[in-house]
Amino acid sequence: MQISKEEILKRANDITKNTLMETLEIEMVDFGDDFVVGRMPVNKRVYQPDGVLHGGATVALAETTGSFAAEMLLNLKDYFVRGIEISANHVKSVKEGYVYATAKFIHKGRTTQLFEIKITDDDDNLISLCKLTTISLPRKK
Repeated sequence: MQISKEEILKRANDITKNTLMETLEIEMVDFGDDFVVGRMPVNKRVYQPDGVLHGGATVALAETTGSFAAEMLLNLKDYFVRGIEISANHVKSVKEGYVYATAKFIHKGRTTQLFEIKITDDDDNLISLCKLTTISLPRKK
């Protein structure tokens, strides 16, 4: 029996209860064979003091989406994923609406993975460009 895309997204979003992802209202909204998309509302919860999106919140969205991408696209059963390095270049400010993180593989290794994560706004303007390295570690049995 194949699980629907909606059910997979629901399961992904259900595991974020009582976490930073719930606090920032980050949710996974789409995925395909080679990408995962997360989104986060831009509001006072994620503002810098001057009323624009905080870069740290942007990076949290990027790492969350990239980590979900590693979990979803690698079909891991005996391994779990951790982010080990992230960098971000913020190129535009945003004050309202949503920001979307689209994570795609640059390198899909057995142990380490490298993702490019583009953060865009509702009008598809580039807000930030992030790079995330993850590592797959064996689960303890």
